[in-house]
Amino acid sequence: MSDPASRKVEPWRQRLIRGLLYGRNVDRAAKARARVGLAIVAFAAVYCIIAGRLVMFAIGADSHSARRAASQDAIATARPDIVDRNGEILATDVKAPSLFAEPRRIVDKDEAIELLTGTLPDLDTGEVRERIQSRKGFVWLKREITPKQQSDIHKLGLPGIGFLRENKRVYPTGNEVAHLIGLVNIDNQGIAGMEKWLDTNGLADLHRAGFAVDRLQKPVELSVDLRVEHALRDELLKAKDKYKAKAASGLVSNVRTGEIVALVSLPDFDPNNPKEAHDPDRINRLTTGVFEMGSTFKTLTLAMALDSGKATLNSMYDARGGLHYGKFTIHDTHNLGRAISMKEVFTYSSNIGAARVALSQGVEAHRAFLKKVGQLDRLRTELPESASPIVPKRWGELNTITIAFGHGIAVAPLQAVMGINAMINGGYLIPPTFLKRSEDDARALARKVIKPETSDKIRYLMRLNAEIGTAKSADVKGYYIGGKTGTAEKVVNGRYSKKQVLNSFTAILPADNPQYQVLIMLDEPKAIPETKGFITSGWNAVPTGGKVIARIAPLLGIEPRFDLPPADRLILATSRTTQ
Repeated sequence: MSDPASRKVEPWRQRLIRGLLYGRNVDRAAKARARVGLAIVAFAAVYCIIAGRLVMFAIGADSHSARRAASQDAIATARPDIVDRNGEILATDVKAPSLFAEPRRIVDKDEAIELLTGTLPDLDTGEVRERIQSRKGFVWLKREITPKQQSDIHKLGLPGIGFLRENKRVYPTGNEVAHLIGLVNIDNQGIAGMEKWLDTNGLADLHRAGFAVDRLQKPVELSVDLRVEHALRDELLKAKDKYKAKAASGLVSNVRTGEIVALVSLPDFDPNNPKEAHDPDRINRLTTGVFEMGSTFKTLTLAMALDSGKATLNSMYDARGGLHYGKFTIHDTHNLGRAISMKEVFTYSSNIGAARVALSQGVEAHRAFLKKVGQLDRLRTELPESASPIVPKRWGELNTITIAFGHGIAVAPLQAVMGINAMINGGYLIPPTFLKRSEDDARALARKVIKPETSDKIRYLMRLNAEIGTAKSADVKGYYIGGKTGTAEKVVNGRYSKKQVLNSFTAILPADNPQYQVLIMLDEPKAIPETKGFITSGWNAVPTGGKVIARIAPLLGIEPRFDLPPADRLILATSRTTQ
């Protein structure tokens, strides 16, 4: 037994350190066990965190990839709804899954290619192989797949293959407003129509700034009325089929605001199937096409003369024979063989009379008037698709003669509608719009181009034409319409063809206090037994216009009125001058 005194004495420094670390009277074995337990808990926590993160990455791979995709590839962005003037949805966004790959995470690329192309037969094997074998971190494989396709691919369990929910643009009304709405590309970016207008007027900038999210975007309200659009399109489809026309188009315009209430150009396309839009026959003929508008241009010619004060409704013009100019001779379809008044020039649609009216004003005055009413410059609206008019480079007397009755100058039909609106709404040239607009806003934009009394006389002439002239078959009882017909021979191989014509009919309702103008156009209609072999506007475009008016007038809130007096008593009697 050793002597306690012989035990080695612990240095005071070690005693101090042990006291600080363990305290006094503490079981060191128990303390060690506690520390081991604490270490076990710490390591378990670390492993739980790592495992949790791995699970999060597995579940949230799509969102993680989406962030990377945003910096490398275009992602379909959110767009506001487009609605008609009554709130009916014309275009909206839905969520659709898209298929992507992360090539660096794919273990067996050949297997992935084989399984994916087997599940989606429309995938191009070579293109998929090129993308999957690339060194990129993210590649698109197929945009906008169906939920079933997503489920089938998900069951394959392929690492590095995922889905991203994108905004897909859909058009519930299909073809109804195709040329007006336009369409978007695969990245939900507008490429035509009002869709393109949205991008060029701030939407694209909002996307780049990250502010164009669903909850911040208000619907875009258009001026179009879907009910009127449907009725117009339905009647134009029937007319195109009945008269075997190459194309048909029409529009309804509010003469007081310039709003376009309906616009149809056939053949049209389904914006849900963008491939159809690339067909050159499916262009918007009302804004992109330019045409010789025929005798509807006589409305502008006579308004010019009446507004100048140099002519009255009773002014006489020699129409006894053809009008000769050099080697050209102008003829009338219905030659009366005598001098005719300005009222008869309009009612019988006399080319000779219109030419003499324009010549009496002079070449420069004629050209200046057409420029004033917007027929010589390109018309700009919200729709990006527009065309410049085809105007003679050197404008001489022969040009004035032919342009007086709508030949020798080609304009967009919407452009002609704008000009005629000014002739009947009291003399105000109002730029057309496809957005909702009040009358006060329209007046702020309007420019006075003719006197109010001149507008009264033009309305009288248009109503007279429906009473006794070429527009009689469109005189729907109760709506007191006015109108002007136009039959323009088309140029074929450098010569005007009498068998290939572009027919137009413009109508106003009601003629004593116009609210709307309706334009109907039929391209190359054929003669049928019902038209007795004729192909002029009065036999096809005019009756089509009458059917359209009968359907849309109640929708536009125009109440029928019966037993109204003739135009000379109802319109001219209230005018400032009747001469």
